[in-house]
Amino acid sequence: MTKSLLSYLYLGALTLSLGCSSCSKETSTNISGTSASKPASSNKTKPGLITGADQTEKYVPYLKGKRVALVVNQTSIIGQKSSVDSLQTLGVQIVKVFGPEHGFRGNASNGTHVGDEVDEKTGIPIISLYGKKRKPSKEDLANVDVLIYDIQDVGVRFYTNINTLRDVMEAAAEHNVEFMVLDRPNPHGYMIDGPILDKQYYSGIGQFPIPIAHGVTVGEFAQMVNGEGWMEKGLKLKNLKIIKIANYHHDMPYVLPVNPSPNLNTAQSIMLYPSTCLFEGTILNHGRGTYTPFTILGAPALKGKYEFSYTPVGIKGMSETPLHMNEVCYGLDLRNYDVEQLRQKRQINLGWMIELYNAYPQKEKFFDSSYSRQMGVIERLYGTADLRKYLAEGWSEEKIRETWQPGLAAYKEMRKKYLLYP
Repeated sequence: MTKSLLSYLYLGALTLSLGCSSCSKETSTNISGTSASKPASSNKTKPGLITGADQTEKYVPYLKGKRVALVVNQTSIIGQKSSVDSLQTLGVQIVKVFGPEHGFRGNASNGTHVGDEVDEKTGIPIISLYGKKRKPSKEDLANVDVLIYDIQDVGVRFYTNINTLRDVMEAAAEHNVEFMVLDRPNPHGYMIDGPILDKQYYSGIGQFPIPIAHGVTVGEFAQMVNGEGWMEKGLKLKNLKIIKIANYHHDMPYVLPVNPSPNLNTAQSIMLYPSTCLFEGTILNHGRGTYTPFTILGAPALKGKYEFSYTPVGIKGMSETPLHMNEVCYGLDLRNYDVEQLRQKRQINLGWMIELYNAYPQKEKFFDSSYSRQMGVIERLYGTADLRKYLAEGWSEEKIRETWQPGLAAYKEMRKKYLLYP
């Protein structure tokens, strides 16, 4: 974390007022910067779960004598240390590191281009895969024997690390480099939900025909990419190695030990993300510009409809120019929403979208992305062209869900081929 961000955190605070009747009832809650620097939580999952990375005895002997490149970020840990530091200590020859969105250390804002650099601690070259370059070149891999992917995912289609996974697999297949995945749990492994992404809406935030919540780990997803032919020119990896998670199943609750990105900085934000990230395609602020992104939703135009209010501000390293910056927003406070309900239903919550759309006074502006560069295109997030129509015509959540079922049934059947865990 930079000194400037720390200074900002201790000097500034955001005040949130009374929440809506269905959500939190807190009053005058101070959101200080100290919460932004904490991980989502310590990992209190079922005893015995061991990530692929932590099972060094299964892959470090194989790596000895090989030139290794890592695709990692701040979530890539072995025990409590960075995978890079840990593997170097264990005698693995790491020749370079590739960093995805948010950078190797995870401190770049969403969508920000990240440049190449040399890691100060280790002296290892770091090549950005979230700028002009999206996958390693032939030159990048010329001195690499094994390319390892070790990044925590959150199990959602529009979380872009799975795009990076496909891209680096493609590069390994093109240049005949061995590829290994150190698998990690999916915090939303219990849920397979949402419409299948229509190919006409493929973009930087969605590049696969999968639902919003896909219900697989990155190791399983790598097998899916390879088996379904989702790499360019029909490429396939001949040598895909996956170090499985020990003692894991898809229904297992998993609290991430490290924040996966600057704006997924609490366990609550991670659990709400499949539902609340859809609001990136609307005129509502979804908590960017506060220290609790993806847990609060609002807009100035909802004044008088909701008592809960907050004011987004620019926060370096999180959201420098959030939607409705320096304006009081009114809406829903989900910071204390019981996320166990999502686990029990195994569904994203579309009800919040329907409620806020119905409450918004200027419905023609609700999905109008020309209003602000901070708004995404709802079709790219949702996955099809239909959500605008459904909401305008007053469809219920149940009726909308019915349209998802044929695609979900086909996806679930296909998914079975690639499962590594029950």
